[in-house]
Amino acid sequence: MSDIKENLHRLCAEYVQQRMHAAEHAIAGAQQSANDDTKSSAGDKYETGREMAQQETNRNLAQLNEANKLMVALNHINPRSVSATAKPGSLVITDNGSFYISISAGNLFWEGENYFAISPVSPIGLQLKDKHAGERFILNGKNYLIRSVL
Repeated sequence: MSDIKENLHRLCAEYVQQRMHAAEHAIAGAQQSANDDTKSSAGDKYETGREMAQQETNRNLAQLNEANKLMVALNHINPRSVSATAKPGSLVITDNGSFYISISAGNLFWEGENYFAISPVSPIGLQLKDKHAGERFILNGKNYLIRSVL
């Protein structure tokens, strides 16, 4: 089972790396656009173009910062850890889905199975916290039975 958790952890890391790469690429594009504007514009149009490029750079820097935070959080999780209760790094199998408690990375597919990468502070992550196999909880009117915690 740790093989599944290690692969889910790897898929989460790839998700974060893709987000970082996209943000870095967008920052470079905005900077190139600002540089091109400098070469070919004058007056108010130049200032507006530069400001728009700066805003785009700032938005992408914020996205890059968030992706870095996700990577830091992910690096603090040991997918090899085993616990009887749900905590970061746990894979929780319920009758309504399988949840890897790590970062919010959405649906992950591994060997034909669907898993949800969730943050420990997400609504379902908070519901799962410290629960063990056999426990039940209700979230958004839906009943969950925890089948196993890996």
